[in-house]
Amino acid sequence: MVIDQSLRQMYQKYTSHDGTLAIVVVEKVNVPLTVTDGFDVVVLLIKDESQYSWGVQHYVIEGKSVSFHCVSIEMIDQTLLTGNHRRLIDWVVNGEVVFDRNESLRTIKERIDALPVEDRQKKLTIQFSKLLRRFEEGKTFFREGHFLDSFSHMMHALHHLARLSIVNQGMYSEVVVWEQVKRIDPPIYKLYQELFNSNESVEKRIELLLLAMELSIQSKTDLGSRHFLMVLTEQKRPLTMTDLMKLNELEAYRLDLELLVRHLVEKRKLKAEERQVSNQDYKQYSYSCC
Repeated sequence: MVIDQSLRQMYQKYTSHDGTLAIVVVEKVNVPLTVTDGFDVVVLLIKDESQYSWGVQHYVIEGKSVSFHCVSIEMIDQTLLTGNHRRLIDWVVNGEVVFDRNESLRTIKERIDALPVEDRQKKLTIQFSKLLRRFEEGKTFFREGHFLDSFSHMMHALHHLARLSIVNQGMYSEVVVWEQVKRIDPPIYKLYQELFNSNESVEKRIELLLLAMELSIQSKTDLGSRHFLMVLTEQKRPLTMTDLMKLNELEAYRLDLELLVRHLVEKRKLKAEERQVSNQDYKQYSYSCC
């Protein structure tokens, strides 16, 4: 990659800063347009500061539009788990590493390639929780006759099912999802094709997909809840919903945690115990593994 001297001077000054871990440069000519949001160049600076927010500056250098992003290593770690910022993964994977202190970025890339077991278990539960959320909302809209809204939610549910399959194969799922699924899980890819290419009415397509997704969720429950049940087992005591929400290990899927708990109770993977609240005439649920 040929980088203009002016661009090089812009980012090189950060290499002397103690907090700079790595710098990545991505050029539009080498990646899809959406990866750089239309900018000619993206510069990603990764800092060793856990609380640093995502900073962005736009420049023009010798006629080139440059988007300069500064993020923390903590944000990179969080993105690897949740997949909330796909562009970050794209930049790390596709960009040219122009600075890497103590091989910090090399370690991140090895993590992407290997997908350690700990990351895999948590990512599986994240995707399964999101799958449950979209499925339940899609089912509700379908019952109420809002078929287009149901279609939208079921499409997202199908994406989470696809990512669940990809992660279970030991791969990250943020780059090209359906090309990966087509190779490793043809039945899920077939559901995707039928949702979009079937000659059936939208209502009928959703109805068929709801049935297929319900069976998939049933078969994936053990896989998708393993991280949560492992964390709960380590607590060695029943926990209330408030207790569960406070656990740092569950933060990545906290928004969907209540739905996951309800699902696991219904499937008898989780035991709900009633406990009398002191000096009150009502009881509170606490949860433990069956």
